[in-house]
Amino acid sequence: MRHAPLSLSLSMILAAGTLAGCQPATLPISDTPPASAPAASVASDARFEQVAESLLMRALERSPEWSIYSGRYDNAEKLTIPDAARRAEDLAFARAALAELEAFDPQQLPASQRIDHMLLGNQFESAIWYQQQFRDWAWDPSNYNVAGTVALLLNTPYAAEDARLRTVMQRIDRVPEYYAAARANIEDPTTEHVELAIVQSRGALSVFDDELRKRIAASGLESAEKTAFNQRIDDARGAIEGWIGWLEDKQAQLATSGDARSFRIGEAQYERKFAYDIQSHYSAAELYRRAVEEKEQLHARMDDITRELWPKYLAGTAMPQDRLERIGMMIDHLSAKHVERGDFVDEIKRQIPTLAEFVREHDLLDQDETRPLVVRETPEYMRGSGAGASVSAPGPFNPTADTYYNVSPLDAYTDEQAESFLREYNHWVLQVLNIHEGIPGHYTQLLHANKSPSLVKSLLGNGAMVEGWAVYSERMMLEQGYGGQEPEMWLMYGKWNLRVVTNAILDYAVHVRGMTEEQAMDLLQREAFQEETEAVNKWRRVRLSQVQLTSYFTGYAEIMDLREQRRQALGEDFDLKTFHNRFLSYGNAPVSAIAELMAEQYPAQ
Repeated sequence: MRHAPLSLSLSMILAAGTLAGCQPATLPISDTPPASAPAASVASDARFEQVAESLLMRALERSPEWSIYSGRYDNAEKLTIPDAARRAEDLAFARAALAELEAFDPQQLPASQRIDHMLLGNQFESAIWYQQQFRDWAWDPSNYNVAGTVALLLNTPYAAEDARLRTVMQRIDRVPEYYAAARANIEDPTTEHVELAIVQSRGALSVFDDELRKRIAASGLESAEKTAFNQRIDDARGAIEGWIGWLEDKQAQLATSGDARSFRIGEAQYERKFAYDIQSHYSAAELYRRAVEEKEQLHARMDDITRELWPKYLAGTAMPQDRLERIGMMIDHLSAKHVERGDFVDEIKRQIPTLAEFVREHDLLDQDETRPLVVRETPEYMRGSGAGASVSAPGPFNPTADTYYNVSPLDAYTDEQAESFLREYNHWVLQVLNIHEGIPGHYTQLLHANKSPSLVKSLLGNGAMVEGWAVYSERMMLEQGYGGQEPEMWLMYGKWNLRVVTNAILDYAVHVRGMTEEQAMDLLQREAFQEETEAVNKWRRVRLSQVQLTSYFTGYAEIMDLREQRRQALGEDFDLKTFHNRFLSYGNAPVSAIAELMAEQYPAQ
């Protein structure tokens, strides 16, 4: 399960990025310099703040797509055409931005601005690398899809219905040109990404369906506008259908030739992508080794719990000598306890208020009860990537919009597949999932993030921090007594946490070490105890993405380390709620940067 993408390479942001936004937090960071600060230093700080904000505003203006996902709709009627001319402009913009940043010495800036400087520099440097070296614009056709922004404009009440419809009407005018550019870009696609693009593009057609035409008919638009709008819908659908047909032809060519580009990106590109995307003090190889060690430790703890539970559940069954076999038998036995297929979404809706109440009762962190989490079925244009649940949050410029918990329905599953899925998300694991995606995981963190006074930290968020917080929140809730300290819950948490660990192992092993599908399925099913449906989905996902699967474990490990460092430094003065609120108040900065800020602004006495 994962959160909808929080940040992309800046090349994608500038062109057609999708940045999920956030919502306000508490305990804002003060960047106000002390009264004794030299005037020159104060002036430099102010200049940097102006430059940072200017760079962001110019980038947002250049990318209507990024603006829309950030909750800013000033230029929403414009559609970016991802052609060669645009890429040249993006490259020039990134280089010019780096030149502006080079005018400042980061070591002379306050801590918070130092982090902003680092985040901006990383994003613009990565923009150049993504465009010139990684070049996924040329081999990943799933990058091209106009449905997301259109759906967001239609479903977000940021303005009156007629105004939003007029914006969409203008926005879709150049859809045929958009897909013509996409076809021109794709040179050497992978089979896997062609397949994903086909699935998601078919889903995109659902945004331009009869429901939209009904809304147009019922609107206050002029008759001529309605006619023009319907014609543009026809043209957009025709362009998408033409794109799908082109992809299907490409798919057939790749199947016939047998020499499609590999989805594996190799060690050199993986390490560089890891450095840009994760921004950790670990290298990718170091993170992989730590994950392998953590897997062994988890197995040992889960074995202890299995031995404890054996007399209760499997007293009449001989306990196998093999550790993984006996753990697997206990998990298999417990997994039979799960919600009915037809009640899956309703059960998730039921659990969210329960989690919020637990957080309130135990005073674990601040919540915003005015912004409830909306559980919905995952829109069709977002399906197909292998992630069964995600959170779509409003951008920082539209903080009052709804946050959605997207849950993929089980309609497409056979009875056997549905049973496998429900066993994977059994009585205990489903609760951990809802902590991760909802409260106090992604949803809560995103509610806090926009109250960081730094737009840089909100808009250029670090995925490892975001995913790491969701994973950390699972462990923290159980530590604080959620689940009643039941050994069954801790065993299933161990199984769930093995996902985080094996995500990191799998991603590196597949893309760098050449792990085969057979080896991957053994890791996922035998060593991580995943049901077949989940393992198949994960194998699909690892072929469609790179590095992102490591973000969970990296962020989690760094947050746990930071919490214990603060606990040791503060001693009796350490307070868990204060730690959480302060941590979340820094927006979506990398954990290493947050650690630096916390040490500087809240030093141990």
